[in-house]
Amino acid sequence: MGKTLFVGIDIGSDTNVVRILDDTGKDVCGFNVSNDLPGAERLVERIVNEAELIDADKVKIGMEATNLYWWHLSQALHEAPELAAFAAEIAVINPKVIDGFKNIYTDIVKTDAVDAWVIADCLRFGRVRPTPPPDMTYAPLQRLTRFRYHMVSNLAREKNRALNLIFLKFSTYQKECPFSDLFGQASRAVVGNLTPDEIANMPVEELADLMLQHGNNRLKDVPEMAKVIKQAARNSYRLNPKMRDAVDVTLAMSLETIRFFESQQKKIDQVIAKELKAIPQTLDTVPGIGPVYSAGIVAEIGDISRFKNHNALAKFAGLTWRQHQSSKFTAEDIPLTRSGNYYLRYYLIEAANSVRVREPEYAAFYRKKFTEAKHHHHKRALVLTARKLVRMVFTLLSEGQIYKQRRLG
Repeated sequence: MGKTLFVGIDIGSDTNVVRILDDTGKDVCGFNVSNDLPGAERLVERIVNEAELIDADKVKIGMEATNLYWWHLSQALHEAPELAAFAAEIAVINPKVIDGFKNIYTDIVKTDAVDAWVIADCLRFGRVRPTPPPDMTYAPLQRLTRFRYHMVSNLAREKNRALNLIFLKFSTYQKECPFSDLFGQASRAVVGNLTPDEIANMPVEELADLMLQHGNNRLKDVPEMAKVIKQAARNSYRLNPKMRDAVDVTLAMSLETIRFFESQQKKIDQVIAKELKAIPQTLDTVPGIGPVYSAGIVAEIGDISRFKNHNALAKFAGLTWRQHQSSKFTAEDIPLTRSGNYYLRYYLIEAANSVRVREPEYAAFYRKKFTEAKHHHHKRALVLTARKLVRMVFTLLSEGQIYKQRRLG
């Protein structure tokens, strides 16, 4: 049986720390290389030299998925022709796996060199699958959809921040707001430019005119909406005058930030839709799954042939549940594993929430699971609906089918 060389790399933005072990776990060598192209070339050279010294016929290389610092090194190692002679396997490992594996050592220090050694030893014990190189058919789309995910998260956080400031300025506004979108243009004009006292003392006609100017002719029964806002203004707490300028300035900035994020989201959605057209897929034929959700799902899955069945795809997304059983006890309320690809899980859950509004079969399934749930009714029903959606996604991508709605009996 041939020998294998195990290479653990602790990734850093500037420096990569390397430890190499043999089959028995014995240290072969340790060294540092810069995290750039010359450093990658030196790393390949050292790996080849050490493999030849112990007459190894296979090399396994592992590194943690630390931010994106691993990206270029992983690419360079995959493309290095010198490593092909040793059937090199490169694994980009979830840091949680390394942390869990490290717990088996009861007395171990925390240094970069030790972390690299732990990664190499984790490879030696096995059960770490090699990571294929990024598929450039999907990688550009994945960058876009992941960026959108973080942009949406930032937008949600900024809206929560703005709501707190709105409460300070106009405490009853959120509760009584007659606008369908509290952060819409007309609503922002009211809460951003006027104080509760100004609104309460303003004639209904003047407030209605202001709303019409910023409503893009989409508002209905504007005078009645103005009356609701004036009543809310009369019922609102009054902010201490010493706080007024600070709240006005920060709220104006927060509302401007929200408007910026929303405009950027529209731009990236257009770019995503354009990029998606180059990839064959039929997910956007499903009611409720538009180009953005389709792109997010497709970009994370990549080539669907990587997955044996829908169960494997669900596991990859982290839409599985841990069994909790001991002796004669089996838990009924079990948590989601959450150990898979959280970007894919996010887009599947968002898509499921949209599909269940438009697709009768999924609406009925959601209602059934909502009723059955003992806790967290909406969240549990939605995640289970997303798991059901995985089966359909797998079928559509595997067979290239166009979605056909099934009639409920």
